[in-house]
Amino acid sequence: MRHATTIALIALSLLSVVPAASAVAQTAQLSPAPLVAPPAPGDVDLTASRVHVFVGKTGLGHNHAVSGLLQTGRIVLGAADQAGTLVFDMRSFAADTAEARKALGLPGETDASTQKQVQANMTGPDVLDVARHPTATFQIRSALSSKQQVQGRPPVYELIGAFTLHGVTREVMIPVEVEQRGEWLRLRGMFVIKQTDFGMKPYKKLGGVVGVTDELRINGDLLVRATPPGGGFVAPPAGGLGR
Repeated sequence: MRHATTIALIALSLLSVVPAASAVAQTAQLSPAPLVAPPAPGDVDLTASRVHVFVGKTGLGHNHAVSGLLQTGRIVLGAADQAGTLVFDMRSFAADTAEARKALGLPGETDASTQKQVQANMTGPDVLDVARHPTATFQIRSALSSKQQVQGRPPVYELIGAFTLHGVTREVMIPVEVEQRGEWLRLRGMFVIKQTDFGMKPYKKLGGVVGVTDELRINGDLLVRATPPGGGFVAPPAGGLGR
């Protein structure tokens, strides 16, 4: 009799647990997925934005094209102070991809073996040294309309601030053309740096018979969430957008 009573109590306890477990599962299924915050004015679209770097040749070397991504980004056009920050993911930079060569107008393709060698040289300790410096940063102090505007071209803004690469910081000014793309602004600009100014050694071999130039030409093509009216972005003249 005692044995039968024990079995009955166990059965009752299991019956009471099953509905509770079912309720927990149902609650989990009904819980809404976490909301993803929409981009705020000034936020950079990290997926669509690209950085391309042209590396010229010396001697019997070859011109190279490099592409990379941003880790984080924010630009507030029209701001005279604290206009944003761009953080470059140096580990994402890839040498001589088909996309990079096309973007910079370089003909032909690079074979896989050569591409692998160039990539190793670029990311190694003598140049980018991505193991020690996985990011580069552009701290934008101001992003004001340039006094140098070209008739018939999109408006130009000047991004002025401190660019830190390979652990070295230099002052730079990047002029960018701005075009409206619906709720986004497309910013395209280019600036030039010297590798040696940032403590890097331009690649050379065979006593300099093969190598690359000290000068790097850095091109940015960024999508930035448009600032709402009165928020800092100065509307360009009529006819200057949507080209």
